[in-house]
Formats: sequence, C-alpha cells, structure tokens
Amino acid sequence: MPITKNRLVRPQAEESLDAAKLDLGADFQDAECLLISEVKVLLEAQYDTKKEEKSLDETYTKTLEYVQQFSRYTNRDTIKEVRALLKPTELEPFECAQLGNLCCSEFDEAKTLIPSIGNKISDDDLDSLLKQMDSLKKYQG
Repeated sequence: MPITKNRLVRPQAEESLDAAKLDLGADFQDAECLLISEVKVLLEAQYDTKKEEKSLDETYTKTLEYVQQFSRYTNRDTIKEVRALLKPTELEPFECAQLGNLCCSEFDEAKTLIPSIGNKISDDDLDSLLKQMDSLKKYQG
C-alpha cells in the first residue's frame, strides 16, 4: 500500500474475488492450473541444476518440501492419466486442479469443497471420476 504523510492509503477495492464462483481475478484469467504433483515434477527437475549452481534459496526449498509432502501422485504416468481423466469434463481448469489436489472420496465432498462445480457434472459421473482417480492413486507404481 502506498504511504502518504506517514499514513497508509488503502487502495480502492478493485474487484471482489470468489473462488466458489470462479472469480479468481485478472491474473488467473488465462492461467493454466497445475496439480501439486505437477509442480513437484517441475521443481524436482530443476533441483540438480540449482544445487550445482548453488541457487537453492529458501523459497525454492520450502516449496519443494511442501509439494513433496502434499503431492497425491508419485509418478509422471499417473499424473498424465489423472489429467486425461479430467480433460474431457466440462469443468474449468481450476476445478480440475482442485479435484486432482484434494482427492475427494465422495461426490458430495467434492461439491462442498469446490462449489463452482455445481451441476456441471452429474453426481454419478463425478463419483465415477473420483473412484477412477482414487484407483490410480492406490495402484501407482
């Protein structure tokens, strides 16, 4: 926030953001949403180079630790299969990423945690999708 004569000046509210309505702001308008597992793959691919160059900063290291802890899928083939399952749906990229990251076990849990899904996909189709994703998670190599 800008400071004017020793006072903070609060900027005018530019927009009201609401993930439940997919109002994510201009920065995310055309952004690709990644699964945490995909971020893990990207960061691990850079690790050796960063280590050799001695450019492993605290932000990189903490982010890598986070994605390693919360990554749901452990190998690239499984990640590709999850993406392939999510792609033909009518869901927005943000919703697909949320489904992949949260790994909900029931369709009503998914619809509660990701309210923007609404009626874009039937309960039966969502339940089937979640079961397929769960199966991939359980049996990944």
